Amino acid sequence: QAVGLTFCVVAVMYMLYKFRIIRVTEKFKSIVLVATLGLGLFYLVTWILSFFNFAPPSFLFQGSALGIGFSVFVVALAALNLILDFDMIEQGAEMGAPKYMEWYGAFGLLVTIVWLYIEILRLLSKLNSRD
Repeated sequence: QAVGLTFCVVAVMYMLYKFRIIRVTEKFKSIVLVATLGLGLFYLVTWILSFFNFAPPSFLFQGSALGIGFSVFVVALAALNLILDFDMIEQGAEMGAPKYMEWYGAFGLLVTIVWLYIEILRLLSKLNSRD
């Protein structure tokens, strides 16, 4: 299920980008970047606090409404990062970036897809734990 959902999300986000339904503006980039950095900082602080026997927030692992909502937010954020990856690749091609830069674009896209897959797995796990 997670693999299928991941491929569907990637395809839908690519179509939304390709047909310019979602336009990448500087404001869009900054909002997605700040949200992603904020989420990364939250995960980092939670991880560091776990070394000092602080329990992570329960919604990170439980299938409560807050936990599911948080997972949906993270999946949506990962999907929006796909748009940024598509834009980076397109801008690089338009500017005539060197051939080796293709690997950077592909690696960035791969990292985002793996992140999306992991977050979809977490969401499905939370949804299945509610049964």
